[in-house]
Amino acid sequence: MSVDMNSQASDSNEEDFGVNSEEEEDEDDGGEEEDQVDIASYYEGVASDVEQQGADSFDPEEYLFTCLTYKESQRVLTDEVNTVAAALKVSPAVAKLILVHFHWHVSQILDRYVRLSRPFIHSAPQSLQCGVCLQIVRRDALLALPCQHSFCKACWEQHCTVLVKDGMGVGVSCMAQDCSLQMPEDFVLPLLPGEELKDKYRRYLFRDYVESHFQLQLCPGADCPIVIKVQEPRARRVQCSRCSEVFCFKCRQMYHAPTDCATIRKWLTKCADDSETANYISAHTKDCPKCNICIEKNGGCNHMQCSKCKHDFCWMCLGDWKTHGSEYYECSRYKENPDIVNQSQQAQAREALKKYLFYFERWENHNKSLQLEAQTYQRIQEKIQERVMNNLGTWIDWQYLHNAAKLLAKCRYTLQYTYPYAYYMESGPRKKLFEYQQAQLEAEIENLSWKVERADSYERGVVGGEGELSASDRGDLENQMHIAEQRRRTLLKDFHDT
Repeated sequence: MSVDMNSQASDSNEEDFGVNSEEEEDEDDGGEEEDQVDIASYYEGVASDVEQQGADSFDPEEYLFTCLTYKESQRVLTDEVNTVAAALKVSPAVAKLILVHFHWHVSQILDRYVRLSRPFIHSAPQSLQCGVCLQIVRRDALLALPCQHSFCKACWEQHCTVLVKDGMGVGVSCMAQDCSLQMPEDFVLPLLPGEELKDKYRRYLFRDYVESHFQLQLCPGADCPIVIKVQEPRARRVQCSRCSEVFCFKCRQMYHAPTDCATIRKWLTKCADDSETANYISAHTKDCPKCNICIEKNGGCNHMQCSKCKHDFCWMCLGDWKTHGSEYYECSRYKENPDIVNQSQQAQAREALKKYLFYFERWENHNKSLQLEAQTYQRIQEKIQERVMNNLGTWIDWQYLHNAAKLLAKCRYTLQYTYPYAYYMESGPRKKLFEYQQAQLEAEIENLSWKVERADSYERGVVGGEGELSASDRGDLENQMHIAEQRRRTLLKDFHDT
């Protein structure tokens, strides 16, 4: 459960890169409509509901973060700049360059530098010739950094203008070949023509300052000015309070626990590179293993029942569902060929492809299940709204169905990201433990999915007529929620990236 300690209310009317309060209100209204068609908010409210049923109260995903506006972020940066500038007796512009170099670890800077041996000042040029255009100019028309490379003001202006137009901020450096000395902002700003370009430069600087800060991350949402601040940077789930974007704080990509940032990048790159190879498993249909009729998967659950012969089987391995509970560990675990290292390169290549497709198929299947279960969630939302409007109970009376669908999505999302983790994991006792916990989670999620879909069918009058679940069925569903969440937390506690 992420804890949002958002404090942006104090600056809600302040200018955030041109964002006004009326735009924020419009987007907030639209957010309620979006919640009707997906389960993006499945982390909200469900955890406390499950904990009340006795689940382990420790949540491995709990993470404290704060959502800051642009001006609040500026104040955080300015405070640290002033601290370093005063301690090192340098200008704020130079202090910023030092902070960027040390990723804004103020304590490290103060521990390493009691004082600078040589202040960072703009040096007087030793020659009257510009090092770029080779023209002899007046001394007051030449500018030099502490590296002693002298250039005329016109060349400096052209150099800075070109780089800033290309999106450069902190990276604007000396023009001399092989000189990487970065230029402080109080040197660059007077050289830029026009306020528009200067404003762009300030925005690029802000972007670079935040991206280099070990405790800050820019929200990746489109045109969103919010900055996320944490005490300890980790690969944890954060959510923007303004645009509701959910992402991993460490890499700013989609949240991916239990897989670590480097591994998920490798996996997504591999999936993109091998997309054509994996096309054949993207179909929604398979043949019934008993009567061979073509079956389409129209729900998230992998427990399939043939509409013709009523045979119950697993969508993934096509095994008989009656014996599937005892064999679930085998269904989700890839069986390595121990003798593959002694076989030909062609055989090794085929084995490598077989292994990848095994994990990719399960990864993709859970992704599609999430999409299908989002439709179930929407139906449940609509049915609850209809019943409340017809005075057939209150929202609280039907909250258990709402929570069950959200928890199912939350658990399945975690399960989806266990497959890249398992694919790259080295064989050994730790992988066996992970695969065991993965199989346990998968089994409980399928049970929960089956119960949610049946509950949805009851509420729509498809099974046994119109009406709510019996008290025992409702209790069974809530107990299954508790078990599934326990399995999810246990796996994350043991294997979540720290």
